[in-house]
Amino acid sequence: MLYELTTLSCSLLEQDAISDGARRWLSDTSAKGILLGSWRTEIGELGSIIVLRKFETMDELRHERERTYMDERPFHTGNPHVRIDTETYRLFPFLPDVEPTKFGEFYEFRRYWLKSGGIAPTIAAWEKAIGPAKAYTSHLVANMYALDGPPRIAHIWGFSSLAERMALRAHHYAAGLWPPVGGPQQIEKATSTICLPDAWSPMR
Repeated sequence: MLYELTTLSCSLLEQDAISDGARRWLSDTSAKGILLGSWRTEIGELGSIIVLRKFETMDELRHERERTYMDERPFHTGNPHVRIDTETYRLFPFLPDVEPTKFGEFYEFRRYWLKSGGIAPTIAAWEKAIGPAKAYTSHLVANMYALDGPPRIAHIWGFSSLAERMALRAHHYAAGLWPPVGGPQQIEKATSTICLPDAWSPMR
């Protein structure tokens, strides 16, 4: 499976319209791939709609990328100033395919830009740590490495509350179960964004 993160950046007053346009674009009969979720940013850089899809083949993904590039109003955006960023990822090999399961009310999107050659040791570190930290990592929606742009990973987490997130992280850090040993040493830059699912998102 291949995964795509699409970020639609707009003004705060446009979010409802941009979200509805994305919903209609993704449900079009010509659309390929499987929609997993759509969220809007709540803490972090505001005014963004983030869409996660998966594709069985590169041809399906290329079809959608071409549809986006060639349409005069991709994602049915009415404002040409809306920025559309697309990223292609592959799931860490030991993780199960992402399904639109309910994870909670709050979703965290973390992106790590890694040092050159840092993807392989990061995957190895996560594989060793994910089992012992199961109480925390059971909230992991996905962790993926980028197939385009600079070396980086994107991981998505789902929690019932921000208090639950903070308590789990505090416990696992104190117990030495998290972060994965050898993982942070590969990071050059990191961002974290808290998002809320759109009403039409399969993953809520």
